[in-house]
Amino acid sequence: MDLSLERLKEAVSLREQIHALERRLSSLFGSGAAKSPAKTSGGGRRRRRPMSAATRAKLAASARARWAAAKGTTASAPKSAGSARSGKKSSGLTAAGRKKLSDAMKARWAARRKSAGGKK
Repeated sequence: MDLSLERLKEAVSLREQIHALERRLSSLFGSGAAKSPAKTSGGGRRRRRPMSAATRAKLAASARARWAAAKGTTASAPKSAGSARSGKKSSGLTAAGRKKLSDAMKARWAARRKSAGGKK
């Protein structure tokens, strides 16, 4: 492929003419026409389409419903300040459970001491 200096100059000239025509077109039709070549050529980032407040509210409500379904709670349940772990079972021991474990361990240790003392 032979690229002579004259062909490169002609290509640059054509590119400048295209840019000038795009600017004229965008001044006639507003900023929307100037963005369309950038979208097709891949030259720039495309802007997101604006979303209405009603659509945002619908999306947020559906997201809350999905999160509630994943957590196993209802979406319309009121949130209170101290109920961060309201749906989960507490993993701590109650006083009665702690006493029961303590008594079982003490009995096990006593049995071990008794059996160890007899073997020596």
